[in-house]
Amino acid sequence: MSSQQPAVTGTASDRRRWIALAIVMTAAFMDLVDVTIVNIAIPSIERDLGASFGAIQWITAGYALAFAAGLITGGRLGDIYGRKRLFLIGITGFTIASALCGFAPNEEMLVASRLLQGTAAAMMVPQVLAIVHVTFPAHERGKVFGLFGAVVGLGAVSGPLLGALLTQWNLFGLEWRPIFLINLPVGIAGLILGRKFITESRAPKALRLDLVGVALVTLGLLMLIYPLTRGRELDWPLWGHLCMAASPLVFAVFVAYEKYKTRKDGSPLVELSLFKVKSFAAGIAVQLTFGVVLGIFFLVWTLYMQIGLGWSPLKAGLTGVPFSIAVSAAAGMSVQLLVPRFGRKVLQAGSVTMVAGLLIYIWEADRYGTAIAPWQMSLPLVVMGAGMGLIVAPLTDAVLSEVPREHAGSASGLINTTGQMGNALGLGLVSVVFFGTIDEETPAPGAVGRVFAEAFQHSLWWVAAVLVAIFLVMFALPARPKQHLEAGAADDASEPVERTAEQVEGAQGGEPEPVLVP
Repeated sequence: MSSQQPAVTGTASDRRRWIALAIVMTAAFMDLVDVTIVNIAIPSIERDLGASFGAIQWITAGYALAFAAGLITGGRLGDIYGRKRLFLIGITGFTIASALCGFAPNEEMLVASRLLQGTAAAMMVPQVLAIVHVTFPAHERGKVFGLFGAVVGLGAVSGPLLGALLTQWNLFGLEWRPIFLINLPVGIAGLILGRKFITESRAPKALRLDLVGVALVTLGLLMLIYPLTRGRELDWPLWGHLCMAASPLVFAVFVAYEKYKTRKDGSPLVELSLFKVKSFAAGIAVQLTFGVVLGIFFLVWTLYMQIGLGWSPLKAGLTGVPFSIAVSAAAGMSVQLLVPRFGRKVLQAGSVTMVAGLLIYIWEADRYGTAIAPWQMSLPLVVMGAGMGLIVAPLTDAVLSEVPREHAGSASGLINTTGQMGNALGLGLVSVVFFGTIDEETPAPGAVGRVFAEAFQHSLWWVAAVLVAIFLVMFALPARPKQHLEAGAADDASEPVERTAEQVEGAQGGEPEPVLVP
């Protein structure tokens, strides 16, 4: 461990580290809420700014793309220059970007501010679990990571509700803007208290930055996602098709460069040798495509309820409560009871269950049309939420279970980055699967609900098809989970290890490389 790891004995030190924990957990909560809070306010933003469909997608996809592109680099910067320093820089940038979002006068400013916000989050979030790892001894980390899991669940549940309330209340006539401005007092408090209570730490043998790798992967994603989001508005121009066709070539250049970077100094952005592990390669495919599923569903669901059905933000937000509760309940059961007994069949059951929920939703949307009520949506949402909970909680452990210990940190970072990339890609695909069935010109008032309901059903068929593909790819995951090893019991780096709280153990000298728990 680094010589800068803080002591954890004594009353003062004990109080100091728990305050530090509260600070970083609050920052993590702020980021998680910010991801979910925006979706519910999208229709209000669209009306207030007159935003195009493409801008609507970029308000959400831009954040996910910037976050994904900077996630691994943000963790590495913390290892090199200090995790406290990067956390404070990140929370400062996130707070400033939130203010810019809240006061944005037009869609262009809002999209640019969201990109900045995602970049700042990529600096801040990876430091959270790394700070926890070096602040708390091994025997306490289980309890601490349990608290982190509770924060993740609370963020998922409270984000849409908070967004709905803030939008519905229209505080000071600001409409949707308080969903961003609420971050200001939280961010300022986190900055002031973080400077005082968080102890600095660095990795003694931190890897070097791979900025060329970051640039290449970001360029490849932009060449794919930007034409998807803008193509329909611009009548699918030739340059858009050329960009999308050329994006695989950019990714091929990225792979070649990563191989060169590995030979040169052993510090690539992506550890390509990990893909030789079949379960990891399959898990990355699952993570990417599952991110696509989430990116498509949550945006079109919000648009369907608020624009298609004309529901208020609060009504739409409350409708999603059964979904969030089902996710949390199923996630707890899957990890504690089901996965140890049934292995990957639990994850596959989750994908089948989600498909069942989607089919029920498609049937109800068709049967009840624009007269559908929130209580009628409860059944498909509970079924879908249960399926999602069976997947999201055990997926990371299943993917990491056959990864050698020395690469656990790199693999964890890559899993989370891939999920964010999938989310951005899914948001880009909304142009094809949802807006592709809606005219850019607003339909006649009496036809809006019917058109949006049809587009919603069309989108759900796409989501169901992707989940069927996920089910098949899951056969490459380990049939049974590996036995969990206690901290310090897995000194042999050649042995695969399934990691939970110890996922933050990095590749360099036992120091942590940050990981964002999904």
